[in-house]
Amino acid sequence: MSDRIYEYKDDKDWFIGRWTGSFSFGGFIPLSEEILRIQYNLSGFLPVRGNKASAADNIQLLRFSSPFRLLAFIAEMINQELDRHLEVKQHQGAVLLIEEGQLLMVHLPQSGLAVSAFFTADSFGDTVLIATHNEGKTKEFSDMFAKMGLKVENLNNYPDLPEVAETGTTFEENARLKAETISELTGKTVLADDSGLKVDVLGGLPGVWSARFSGSDADDESNNRKLLHELAMVFEEKDRSAQFHTTLAVAAPGKDSLIVEADWPGYIALQPKGKNGFGYDPLFLVGETGRTAAELSSAEKNQVSHRALAVKKLMEVFPEWQAKHSL
Repeated sequence: MSDRIYEYKDDKDWFIGRWTGSFSFGGFIPLSEEILRIQYNLSGFLPVRGNKASAADNIQLLRFSSPFRLLAFIAEMINQELDRHLEVKQHQGAVLLIEEGQLLMVHLPQSGLAVSAFFTADSFGDTVLIATHNEGKTKEFSDMFAKMGLKVENLNNYPDLPEVAETGTTFEENARLKAETISELTGKTVLADDSGLKVDVLGGLPGVWSARFSGSDADDESNNRKLLHELAMVFEEKDRSAQFHTTLAVAAPGKDSLIVEADWPGYIALQPKGKNGFGYDPLFLVGETGRTAAELSSAEKNQVSHRALAVKKLMEVFPEWQAKHSL
């Protein structure tokens, strides 16, 4: 028996576990049919290796919404205690437990999955195509989706695809336009975001024109210079309030698109600070911290940014959307 206590906690799920050598669930919530199915599926999938039992016991469920997060929590416990290499991935609404290329367990949604839907992918573990050429943005999404067992790729893998003109006048229109157009062209699940900076004293500008704020040949430096110019006579920080906004659209052929959005509040600094990030990050003061987004590490930013908040919302509804459209 290990003395180590394991914990996972977010807004929807909260698990505490201790390694004792067999599976059982307890806690302050009723053991639903789904939890009991997970316990049953886990009960025999790992053989005993050496002198150590190959299971986890005494897992307290204080909040539960995601089978993926619960199985990922258990897999991490087993990896730490038994030096295993378990991975948990999502595939067409199912949750897969994999080790070194071997599929050990499949947890299906209660309603089941269509066989044709489950076996359409080339390999286990879904891939989401991010509708961007920006490697920095792709890295942010990759780090976030990895927690859900999802791989990502971007448009640099598809050099022959045409550019999708962002002709919408709202963030949602542009996100839908990119996601749905590229999904129809590639046949893949595509995530597109339209993100931008909204400055209150400028009436929400640059908004959907954030990437082109300083003109058709705009780059990050010229956009930042123009923003500082527009705010040159606004001296008080309270009057320089702003929000980074993200709208995410997920599209797949023949499916209704999934839309989520989020805002990250802050202020516009008087001068750029920091070397990390991209876009307006060097000018965006995060809340009341006094630090710009470009002064945050990638790990810090991925906890609090507009994209992090939007992806967190997306992860809460993505498995249900995926399973619904797989039937």
